[in-house]
Amino acid sequence: MDAVRRWLHRKRYLQLRLARSRVAALFIQWVFTHMSDALPVTRLRETETLIAFLHPQPSHPTHILLVPKRPYASLAAMPVDDTAFLHDLFATVQDLVRELGLEESGYRLLVNGGAYQDVPHLHFHLVADRAQGQ
Repeated sequence: MDAVRRWLHRKRYLQLRLARSRVAALFIQWVFTHMSDALPVTRLRETETLIAFLHPQPSHPTHILLVPKRPYASLAAMPVDDTAFLHDLFATVQDLVRELGLEESGYRLLVNGGAYQDVPHLHFHLVADRAQGQ
């Protein structure tokens, strides 16, 4: 059992190293900027500046990713004057919270950075510990 656990840990470590590499960052940014229509995800919203979709490997009953189409590596790298993205982000979150009935049960809007950021492209997580509408 320990060998399996070590193998899984090593596999996850290698996946994160690959995801955080410069080549992966450029590819991910290019896909979100130019090929967002080709992503095999369940889209919930899409605007000129962002795409919102169900997380392919959710860690919460409700787990939605909100990703800017512009290539920002992190929140610290995003220009503060990108008001179009910020407007779309907050409007989309408000719409999804209402649509999914998350207001009363509670929700969180998260953004990771630095060592906590698995993928080198700015993205937000809208999560709730209860299933949608419960």
